[in-house]
Amino acid sequence: METIVESSGLPADVYSAKCPTRQVLDHISGKWTILVVDALLEGTLRYTDLSRRIEGVSQKMLTQTLRGLEADGFVTRTVYPTVPPRVEYDLTELGHSLAEPITALRQWTEAHINEIERARAASEPGKTP
Repeated sequence: METIVESSGLPADVYSAKCPTRQVLDHISGKWTILVVDALLEGTLRYTDLSRRIEGVSQKMLTQTLRGLEADGFVTRTVYPTVPPRVEYDLTELGHSLAEPITALRQWTEAHINEIERARAASEPGKTP
């Protein structure tokens, strides 16, 4: 069954530059998005927990990623009226549906890393395959 984009009345087509599916695909395929969604599968996490779990992510990139995921309906942000305020993030139902292919991609990457590294090494200049 073909999905029709409600805002345009046109068929969803990620190959079309004008289709909003292209923006969504670009957003969900980013490395920080993949890591945040996968980390949130463990359950509700605070910002600092996410920051510790995802090594190498800057505060700016984590904040931008979480805002984008919240705007797209993948993540909920709950602020508790404490001093200092406590903020928690959790996957929505839509976020959980995205987590399945993201988890599969992470698992595939971890399972095939040695093959990939061997291919990279073989393609380096001066090396013979």
